[in-house]
Amino acid sequence: MTEEKFRVIQLTREFILIVDKELDNFPRKDIEIKARLRNTCFDLLEILYKANMIENIEKKKELLEIAIAKVKIIDFLINLSFDRELISNKKYLRLGTKLEEMIRYITGWLKKYVNSKE
Repeated sequence: MTEEKFRVIQLTREFILIVDKELDNFPRKDIEIKARLRNTCFDLLEILYKANMIENIEKKKELLEIAIAKVKIIDFLINLSFDRELISNKKYLRLGTKLEEMIRYITGWLKKYVNSKE
């Protein structure tokens, strides 16, 4: 895997790989949760690439707000997986730690543009 220069994108790519690895043994009846989680992760990655490339500040802020919403959906799906005992405590903590780091970078990135307007 090539290294991304932009840290939040690199974290998201790493998170997708962890999700693929850690959620490998999902029961068939709960496979929809896993599929939704993977798809939302890929959507998040796409949004972050777009936000990184776009010049329009208002559009960039909008994309970052959407990215934060996607992270919250991912968090919900991970919590749901843990509550249903589909993932262990160890996997839950590993995914949660990485997710916290991602949200810190995204909110910091957003604050940069919110504060520049004032």
